[in-house]
Amino acid sequence: MTDTSEQTDTIHILVVDDHPIVRAGIIGALSDIPDLLVVGEASSGPEAVRLVEAHHVDVVLMDLRMPGGDGVAATAEITATHPDTRVLILTTYESDDSILAAIEAGASGYLLKASPESEIVSGIRSVARGGTVLAPTIAAALVSRMRTPTPPRMPHPTLSARELEVLRVVAAGKTNGQIATALHISEATVKTHLVRAFEKLGVGDRTRAVTLAIELGLLPGERSIRADD
Repeated sequence: MTDTSEQTDTIHILVVDDHPIVRAGIIGALSDIPDLLVVGEASSGPEAVRLVEAHHVDVVLMDLRMPGGDGVAATAEITATHPDTRVLILTTYESDDSILAAIEAGASGYLLKASPESEIVSGIRSVARGGTVLAPTIAAALVSRMRTPTPPRMPHPTLSARELEVLRVVAAGKTNGQIATALHISEATVKTHLVRAFEKLGVGDRTRAVTLAIELGLLPGERSIRADD
């Protein structure tokens, strides 16, 4: 009779890293641990997603940056389609943005490849049980980021349809007289719309007004601005 309890307790692992030597090292380190079983290896995010579909995987050891497809996107897809499969990031990168991106994608933990083997093994077991694991340096980085207040985002200025229309023609390199002719309004009205747009955008000239409007996504990117009083 087969001992099903031993099979149930075994944690099935997928190792994902674009470097074959790194994958071999991780697999070798885990091979002698009775309750851990590597069931596959992948060199890219998309390949990892396919293998999770094909095998029963409890924990994915996921690298972040891989030429064939990054680990963040793969983590998001795996956790969305296989909620019982946990992803433990194992990488050399520890920037705030990388950490947050991985966690937001659904990763259950974030460890560095330089972590002691015992810490990695403990992390695998912890996330397999539904826990969350962060390397000490990662946890410290997150705490520091949370303690640093984020400056509030200023709302985008709201320009009227006519003000935007005037700026679009300005961006095409037209003079105030040409704008007036094109829009069937007086030059004085053109100047009034420009002054109001300048005030709303917090700028002092037509070049900066058009540039800022493009940066804010209010105007398309191509421009040919001409100076005009």
